[in-house]
Amino acid sequence: MAFERVCALSDVPESGALRVELADVDVAVVRFEGQLYALEDRCSHADVPLSEGDVEVLGGAPTIECFLHGSCFDLRTGEPTNLPATEPVDVYPVRVEGEDVLVDTEADASASAVQPSHAAGN
Repeated sequence: MAFERVCALSDVPESGALRVELADVDVAVVRFEGQLYALEDRCSHADVPLSEGDVEVLGGAPTIECFLHGSCFDLRTGEPTNLPATEPVDVYPVRVEGEDVLVDTEADASASAVQPSHAAGN
C-alpha cells in the first residue's frame, strides 16, 4: 500500500466532498457522519466530478450524488445505487494521521468494500 497525503482534515467540509487532483487520478475525499471516504472523482455515467454533488443517505447507504443526472454512488463500495449510472467508481483506502488525510490510490479497487476512516478531531 502506498498512502499519500492528499489534504488536511480541516479542508474536508462536514457532510461534503473535496476534490483532490493527483498525478494519475482525481479523488473525492468525502466526510459524512464522522467517517472519511475516498473515491474516484468522476461519475461513471456522465464523466463529471462527483465532488460537486450532495452527500446523503439513500436506501440506508452513505452516498454521493452526481449533480448532472442524479446517479448516486455508495461511498463504501463505489457501486451506483440508482440509474442512469450502471458502472461503479473506484474507492480507495483512506486514513487520518494527525491533521493529514492519506489515500492509497494504488490499492486494488476491485477488492471488497474499503473501510472508511474515522474523522477524528473535527
